[in-house]
Amino acid sequence: MIRENYLRLRSEIPDYVKIVLAAKMRTKEEIEEAISAGGEIIGENYVQEAEKMYRELEGKARQLEWHLISTLQKNKINRALRIFDCIQSVDSVELVGAINKRAEKLDKKISVFIEINISSEITKAGVEPEYEVVETLAKNISQMNYLKLEGLMTVGPRGGNPEELRPYVRKTKEIFERLKSKSIPNVELRYLSMGMSSSYRVAIEEGANMVRLGTIIFGERACDLNKGG
Repeated sequence: MIRENYLRLRSEIPDYVKIVLAAKMRTKEEIEEAISAGGEIIGENYVQEAEKMYRELEGKARQLEWHLISTLQKNKINRALRIFDCIQSVDSVELVGAINKRAEKLDKKISVFIEINISSEITKAGVEPEYEVVETLAKNISQMNYLKLEGLMTVGPRGGNPEELRPYVRKTKEIFERLKSKSIPNVELRYLSMGMSSSYRVAIEEGANMVRLGTIIFGERACDLNKGG
């Protein structure tokens, strides 16, 4: 079913939109089935889960692109850099400096996205949804020899109606276009990572060219199905 779900989505979603397989708490078998259908980008929330999956996939792992799509703790940076090709959750000057310092020691250049807390929710990570704040961080990243700013990412408020997300992803797109127009050296904004299983259609309509899909491909997680006894 996972294979069929991926193929259906890939046929419905425009070719220019990249699909990140949101792999949180998924099994090796589930991931392999999605890969067999054409999945190429693995999105993990936790470094330790990514390490485990990377080991389990063995040779296949090196043929995939690995994105960290959740908060990166500073004490996990070294481990993260050994797995991930892209960190989508950069949200502070301190984190930028820490990643660059460790990347230099490993001699590894890495793609990063700035995460924007577009709905200004206290419980969510990301920079303030103000253009000046985003530009300041982008300029800081541009000065780092081992980081390449290639995108913006946002989660947006969770809710039952995807339409409620529209003004938030629209605002993120506006920030993206404004920042892109600045032509900051060493910054090549290519990706706007917005939208998940319940909201990807709205996100794409508003300019996303990367979506992070989990449930709609893999189905509900076993732990979610078992809630309530």
